[in-house]
Amino acid sequence: MKIGIISDTHGHEMAWAHACERFFKGADLILHAGDVLYHGPRNPMKADYNPAGLVARINSCDIPVVIAKGNCDSSVDASCLDLPIEAPYAYVVWEGLRIIVTHGDAVMSDAEKDAMAKHLKADLFISGHIHQTVLEKRGATVFLNPGSAALSKRADGRNTVAVLEDGTIRIFDIDTGDVLHELAL
Repeated sequence: MKIGIISDTHGHEMAWAHACERFFKGADLILHAGDVLYHGPRNPMKADYNPAGLVARINSCDIPVVIAKGNCDSSVDASCLDLPIEAPYAYVVWEGLRIIVTHGDAVMSDAEKDAMAKHLKADLFISGHIHQTVLEKRGATVFLNPGSAALSKRADGRNTVAVLEDGTIRIFDIDTGDVLHELAL
């Protein structure tokens, strides 16, 4: 099993392209934790900002994609994609693994995330929103924020994605390929 995990692309086409070409090749599934197309008023538009190009790439992706609604995702964004943007979260069961994918703007605190994970018996709880990586196990659940593929707010400025493969989650620097965090499920 290989699952690509991405968040906060904010319309940056090449962030998606680079993640798919370099990290998600051969994946069975891609999970997107929201803020797909619109850059948002507080975020810069970098040179690869191209929401229409990103729509075309997601719509033509050979790998199934599940998207949770982010605070910058609108109904017009959803109307351009050939797959639904799930709200307020996506619940995925893949090879017996129970996965919650939420953007994180409505479930911000660890206590809220813990309660939701416990109620839904999640093995893996994925969120985005803060543009910073998180990978930790609390109780029976692994909590993952893959960071942002396009607009990092990490102190080191690294754009990041995650991959779940062979029971291990790795967070990668999208530009260098460095493994920044690793945790077995």
